[in-house]
Amino acid sequence: MKVFVQIPCFNEEATLPTVLESIPRAIEGVDELEILVIDDGSTDGTVRAARACGVTHIVRHTKNQGLARSFRDGVDYALAHGADVVVNTDGDNQYPQERIPDLLAPILQGRADIVIADRQTKDIAHFSRFKKRMQSLGSGMVNLAAGTRLPDAASGFRAYSRRSLMRLNVVTRFSYCMETIVQAGNLRMRIESVKVRTNPKTRESRLFSNIFQHMYKSGKAIVRSFLMYKPHIPLGFLAVVTGIVGLVPFLRFLVFWFQGESGGHVQSLIFGTAMIVTSLLSAGLLVVADLQRTNRVLIEDTLERMKALQYGEAAREGGMLVRGSPWDDVASAEDDAACAEDDAASGGKRAAHGDGRVAPGHEDGDEGAAHGDGGGDGGGERDALRRGGEACRKPGDDARIEPGGDARIEPGDDARIEPGGDARIEPGGPI
Repeated sequence: MKVFVQIPCFNEEATLPTVLESIPRAIEGVDELEILVIDDGSTDGTVRAARACGVTHIVRHTKNQGLARSFRDGVDYALAHGADVVVNTDGDNQYPQERIPDLLAPILQGRADIVIADRQTKDIAHFSRFKKRMQSLGSGMVNLAAGTRLPDAASGFRAYSRRSLMRLNVVTRFSYCMETIVQAGNLRMRIESVKVRTNPKTRESRLFSNIFQHMYKSGKAIVRSFLMYKPHIPLGFLAVVTGIVGLVPFLRFLVFWFQGESGGHVQSLIFGTAMIVTSLLSAGLLVVADLQRTNRVLIEDTLERMKALQYGEAAREGGMLVRGSPWDDVASAEDDAACAEDDAASGGKRAAHGDGRVAPGHEDGDEGAAHGDGGGDGGGERDALRRGGEACRKPGDDARIEPGGDARIEPGDDARIEPGGDARIEPGGPI
């Protein structure tokens, strides 16, 4: 079991050492624990402080990208390096890192896919009464959109299993907290909550300048989540309400009409017509949203399969560190060097071993897997092997194998096998 503890940072030079020192290094059930720092365009000595504390995994943004992008890049990096669980904490020492084992326990025991720390916001001293109420209201709206019962949806102190991260996709730039909960809830993932006590406040939040900006951005995220996953709630509600409001003026007009007093009430018909049109438009948007939901499910399934190919067991066992990952273009020079070392290590499987035969499972001639001692023309001919060719070759062989070719060539053979060819060539046997 390999766990990555990722720490998004923006100018956290003062508090980051305290955070790093408080992370437990030995956790029952965890074989490897790595620490990853995501430097989101810091202008102070955050990276220097991280390296001074022995951190070797660092992702760097040249400019501030926001918390959501930092989280996503950190997850991509961790998955590419074989993480089974990713724990997210903050660089301002807000969260009690010594409780990381409690976050991991439900995942290690197979009870949960995601574990979220409950900060117990009602008891946080520096939270105003208004902020506490807004936190509770926001969590309630997220739970409604996600179908969950989490007391603190805005908490960033979390643990994600590898499987859950394969299925989640972060598309916002503000914060991933609410978005991932809504996605996970609608994907029927198992989510648990663990109560924690936060550390004393060290600084003001850098996500927003004031509570109203936070409410605005959080509100947009919640509305977008409703439209994506439960469009029938806002659009269905709007269609029903405007439809009822539109029918009332028509009924009122009919009453006056039967009484012979319909004159002067045309404005009721105009207002009613506008409301009914709004209702029909809302119903139409609901149909479109439902069709979009089908497309979204298909796209999410495709993305999950792509992640499985990129970060799956086959890629890890083959030593492949996939280039072109989102974190690749923001990683530091030291990280690139580590990647190069990984590539060289995997390339060792393709090195020459001295018996002149292509190693089992390495039939791609252009990538190597050849064992040559420099004798005969085996080394030169290996460059001519085409992808898909599978051969066992001895020194002195002269052969060209096209895609799909499957052959065994003995010494002295001279052969050309066309695509799809399946042949066994005996010594001196012409084709």
